Amino acid sequence: MKKRLTIGAVLLASLALASCGNSTNKSSELSSNSSSLVAAKRKKATSLSESKVKASSESSSTAKTATNNSTQVLTKLVSYTDKESAGPTQNYYWDNGKAKLTNFDSMKAGKYAFSADNQGRSSVAKAMLTYAEYQASKGSRQGTPLDPPSWPSTNPKVAIHYGLTDRVYHGFLYNRSHSIADSLLGSGSYTSEYNFTTGTRPQNVGANQEGGMRYAEELVENYWNTHSNSKNTVSYETTPLYKGNERIPRGSLVDIKSSDNQLNKEVVVINSVEGIKINYNNGSNDAKAYQSSSRSESSKKYVSEAPKKHSETSTTNSSSSVSTKQNSAYTTNGSWTVAASGMVFVSNSNKYYSQVTNPGNYQYISQSSAQADGAQQASRGNQYARP
Repeated sequence: MKKRLTIGAVLLASLALASCGNSTNKSSELSSNSSSLVAAKRKKATSLSESKVKASSESSSTAKTATNNSTQVLTKLVSYTDKESAGPTQNYYWDNGKAKLTNFDSMKAGKYAFSADNQGRSSVAKAMLTYAEYQASKGSRQGTPLDPPSWPSTNPKVAIHYGLTDRVYHGFLYNRSHSIADSLLGSGSYTSEYNFTTGTRPQNVGANQEGGMRYAEELVENYWNTHSNSKNTVSYETTPLYKGNERIPRGSLVDIKSSDNQLNKEVVVINSVEGIKINYNNGSNDAKAYQSSSRSESSKKYVSEAPKKHSETSTTNSSSSVSTKQNSAYTTNGSWTVAASGMVFVSNSNKYYSQVTNPGNYQYISQSSAQADGAQQASRGNQYARP
């Protein structure tokens, strides 16, 4: 009997020990799993933290690079503008490598933003451009130009001789120059005064109507023309550059990059005039007034109030723009405005037409004057204009 009790006690003790062992093993397994979970969470948190630090570091590096680039470019701009120079291309711009865009990660297609610096001057303008915006802006100007901060109190008509073309421009010295053009952004380009700066005429369109800001704009226009109905986007950023506390920029950086990377360029635009000294604090200048009726001038090669580009925003009431004489006045035929015999409508692209739907977007002058100014007859028409 005692022997049976002893055996039973041993069995119970063994079972207890086994149960304790299983419990300990389970506890160890749970502890191990818990430790692994904590370690995984810590690793993930560390990875996320490192990613944020890396992104922040890259952002800071990009900003630093852009700042250094702006400083170097401004030094060159001051040199060119002090010398009243058209720059290395003689067309008021130069290419400066690849685009150096900043803070575009959160910008969505079709969005745009304009800003002022701490002195109230027009500063960075940026947009995520689409083909739809480009298409919608065709045919007519999409808004009314706004005076940029510190727009000069006087805007004289001047004569500018361009070394590149050996031609003379007669017209307003300053334009209300878009940082992001009407042709690219449409009505959105007129929503803020900070999308405009005081630009000289050649800053706006160069010496041959294809330089200055116009050169940068045409890069994008040409891209869209080869990517019709594309879902691609173009990141476009313009940064006016000022010397110290001056109110008028010495020039601008224009950074352009398409989403497929086929277009990736930085353009520097020079805000200068050959032969005219500008005060960049208030826009005063040493330009000599000219008399448009002078016989001596009429014998020269010249560029009159040139066809307005999308970024050009000066206005004129020149007698050459819309003739008041009965024999040269245009007429209407349904929705079309028809030029009188010997008269034409000159477009933004320096092509002339005989019929248009919106004459306010064209320069109405004699055909001989248009040809003398370098305009060519359009080879084909569209829904807005006919040759």
